[in-house]
Amino acid sequence: MTVDAVSPDSIITNEAASVQLPAAVSGEQQEFSEVLSRTALSSGSIDLDAIFEAAALRYNISSNLLKAVAKAESNFQPNATSRSGAMGIMQLMPGTARGLGVTDAYDPEQNIMGGAKFLKQMLDQFGGDVQLALAAYNAGPNNVKKYGGIPPFNETQNYVKKVLEYLGGGDITAGIAMYSGIGDLSSAGVSKNSLKSSALGEAFTQMLLIKIIEMQMNASKDDKDKNKVF
Repeated sequence: MTVDAVSPDSIITNEAASVQLPAAVSGEQQEFSEVLSRTALSSGSIDLDAIFEAAALRYNISSNLLKAVAKAESNFQPNATSRSGAMGIMQLMPGTARGLGVTDAYDPEQNIMGGAKFLKQMLDQFGGDVQLALAAYNAGPNNVKKYGGIPPFNETQNYVKKVLEYLGGGDITAGIAMYSGIGDLSSAGVSKNSLKSSALGEAFTQMLLIKIIEMQMNASKDDKDKNKVF
């Protein structure tokens, strides 16, 4: 389920979002801009590391292994979509997602929980062998059984190698995701306060509002300048 093409509108996740607001033209507007900027940065954000930790606890697997898989699959992009139709952070195929009870594969909580459940199933099926479990995650358990080990597919062999390299590189940080949906994080043990309404939409609306205010203020200033008596 490795991602081979990420949608151009995929959301950046492993860095905190940064919104550049237009420069203010007055003290009051500067204060207004700063308030809106802080609101945009705080709303709609999800701590992915908290979800990975919750998923690891639920399915009794390594959170770092989960993150290594997610990094290889999508680089923690909730909206990532591959050409083959794999979706979300853990790149779940539609059929796999349905079988795991995932109703919204682009919801970070559902997707990570679903991916963790599937990875746990593969670990159990292959006696805890991480390499075989990873191969099964990528190519399917039937192919692993068919070839009696990691299938001779370049994609799968490179995938297993990549995940193991990430895993051997120390602690992995998933970071903050910006998500426009309203997912229920209660089942993951994550506070609902960490997920609010769409930050991206709000940010653009707020920037547009500020720009309109600036234009109005500039227009008003121009009118006053024209009416000055010299």
